[in-house]
Amino acid sequence: MTLAENKKARFDYEILEKIEAGIELKGGEVKAVKSGKMSLTGTYAVFRGGEMYLIGCDIAPYQPLNLTEEYDSKRSRRLLLHRSEMAELSLKVKERGLTLVPLSVYDRAGLVKVLLGLAKRKKKFDKREKIRERDEKRKIEVRLKKLED
Repeated sequence: MTLAENKKARFDYEILEKIEAGIELKGGEVKAVKSGKMSLTGTYAVFRGGEMYLIGCDIAPYQPLNLTEEYDSKRSRRLLLHRSEMAELSLKVKERGLTLVPLSVYDRAGLVKVLLGLAKRKKKFDKREKIRERDEKRKIEVRLKKLED
């Protein structure tokens, strides 16, 4: 079951490869994510000190009135991957200049997982072309529907 989705990532980036990772959350954050209080807008993953972190992910508090003072909704959250997977990804990111972007967050067997995309940023003209193609397809569908009626 999908808990959060980053729709803008598929528009801004060309996804080359997909990787599943676990995410380290604190108690109340798990409930908040499962109730849909998570935003992936502007989120990305980076390597720091041999670990991988999710930066910019916003998880609203599950119970806002029952919050501790040190709760930070935008804190960096550690991603859980095998060392070999992290080493392979860090090489690809450094070597080819790619970005790790979270595509979606979902629930698998009670665990919260993140689907990361190894991505290359699209150029502005690529985005315009995609919008043009989508508009043309929509116009064709409207015309076909009018012909059927």
